[in-house]
Amino acid sequence: MTAEAEGRSAATAAPAAVRAKESLGSRLADAVSGGAVRAFLIVVGLFWLVPTIGLLLSSLRSPEDMSGSGWWTVFTKPSQLTFDSYQKLLENGDITGSLVNTVLITVPATVLVVVVGALAGYAFAWMEFPGRDWWFLAVVGLLVVPVQVALIPIAELFGNIGLFGTIFGVVLFHTGFGLPFAVFLLRNFFAEIPRELLEAARLDGAGELRLFARVVLPLGGPAIASLAIFQFLWVWNDMLVALVFTKSGTQPITVALQTQVRQFGNNIDVLAPGAFISMVIPLAVFFAFQRQFVSGVMAGAVK
Repeated sequence: MTAEAEGRSAATAAPAAVRAKESLGSRLADAVSGGAVRAFLIVVGLFWLVPTIGLLLSSLRSPEDMSGSGWWTVFTKPSQLTFDSYQKLLENGDITGSLVNTVLITVPATVLVVVVGALAGYAFAWMEFPGRDWWFLAVVGLLVVPVQVALIPIAELFGNIGLFGTIFGVVLFHTGFGLPFAVFLLRNFFAEIPRELLEAARLDGAGELRLFARVVLPLGGPAIASLAIFQFLWVWNDMLVALVFTKSGTQPITVALQTQVRQFGNNIDVLAPGAFISMVIPLAVFFAFQRQFVSGVMAGAVK
């Protein structure tokens, strides 16, 4: 065989190998995105929901039924379902008060982190000031500081200035530890905004505050929504900080439920509905804003 013929055969063999690889990859992609895989993922999702469904059904049963059989027996005996436990929960001042305290802690801590983080993120992304990069590196360094390291020093500080045991003190703690991640996330997102767009707004006479409110905030909506969801879920489900910094009158729902377990071991008719309410509210917030959350994650991935 001549050299020219060998070259032609090698040239034809190479595309054939590529087509074979592409066909194998295509087959694998089709298999992964097929109906069987989707059905499997649906089954896995349903298994993840089993504890939530079990807690809901347990909260709708009487203590006698819960001690006598499992929650799945309601499918054969639906007469077990009752709202008496939720009525007792509303009559329990400790639980209802702690639920109000949770809202008073979570909402301000989320709003403050979003507002201050957005302002700082815009400043680090588009404003010139001395030591900007070094300050940003310091903020990034704070991301690795564990919460446990600051519990005792900040508790002593709050005790000296009269904030220990107050809702405002818990809000300040969550705000302080939520800001480094907020600044890091929003600064990186805002930095991807085209400079030409900001320069055009400045030429139209927009100042920094108006530029931030009219241009940057609308474009950063998905990232801000993602940050708000993260912060809300983190603060609502927190127990460690609440155990250290709250007292009997300022405890959130997580600490109140733990106290009920310690004081009344058989108070399941209050614990079950309280735990379900404590869990379903952050779930409702997540599902209500899941589209904005996904948009923020995908926007960051594309950029």
